[in-house]
Amino acid sequence: MAKSVVHSQCGGYTLSVPNVQSLATSLDKSTQIPEKYVRPEANADPIARTNEIELPVIDLAKLIDPEFSKEEAAKLHRTCQEWSFFQLVNHGVPEELIEGLKANTVEFFNKPLEEKMVYKQDNSGSVQGYGQTFVLSEEQKLDWSDMFYVTTRPVALRNMKFWPTSPSTFRDNMDRYSLELTKLASCLWQYIATNLGVAPEVFEQLFKDHPQGLRFNYYPPCPEADKVIGISPHSDATGFSLLLQINDVQGLQIRKDGEWIAVSALPNALIVNLGDITEVLSNGIYKSIEHRGMTNTQHPGSLLWHFMVRTIL
Repeated sequence: MAKSVVHSQCGGYTLSVPNVQSLATSLDKSTQIPEKYVRPEANADPIARTNEIELPVIDLAKLIDPEFSKEEAAKLHRTCQEWSFFQLVNHGVPEELIEGLKANTVEFFNKPLEEKMVYKQDNSGSVQGYGQTFVLSEEQKLDWSDMFYVTTRPVALRNMKFWPTSPSTFRDNMDRYSLELTKLASCLWQYIATNLGVAPEVFEQLFKDHPQGLRFNYYPPCPEADKVIGISPHSDATGFSLLLQINDVQGLQIRKDGEWIAVSALPNALIVNLGDITEVLSNGIYKSIEHRGMTNTQHPGSLLWHFMVRTIL
């Protein structure tokens, strides 16, 4: 069983854990999953609805159009108060770039393990690279997922040894995508600030030049999907995150009004997830809520990009 060594965001080594994608391929319907992955809470805390629901939709084209901006900004404010998650459409990120990076991501995760392990996380005190994070004790239950993370901006913080050279367009597409989302984040901050009665440039300047990154999560299929969790429930210690579902296998669930709700997204819509820092900056007007990633039994696996906009207060 292949293993990778990973470490925590606060630095220091974490324990060696199995590569979940390799583990998944070795299991069949008659094989029990290892006990470390069995999560009783996966079923003890069921979802509130059996059917997925679509998150509220915010149209960026309307938000920046003087004719519709006031109405769409008011909708944005209500959505941030009531949901903390929303879909962003007409966001301006080129479709060819999104599709190119989707293809890069699928190709990367489909590579043999030894090729991916060239980019494994090391002992430098960073979470950049391929592996899994936050494994701090032998007793800890594990997530049914693998992840790949790189710091994208500021450029000076990049560690290029973690940036794959294959597929050949992967590096360029990650760079271009992160630049597009940096510009998009700056735009969103202006409207969020205005809705909170703050000068439009205040939040944009607050987050300017602070670390941003791309995190790719892969949840392999599992023969006992009802016993595992792809990513443990958490809220993001960020300003906000911009998420994109790479394939049509939905796995995102959010905790709303004390219940888990499975959500789906429109094709190539960006999911905006308000983080803990935004809850603080808004004095609790906007909330940062728990969410988790779940897996399935049959599909090839869910891939989710997280573009994380982070700052330190």
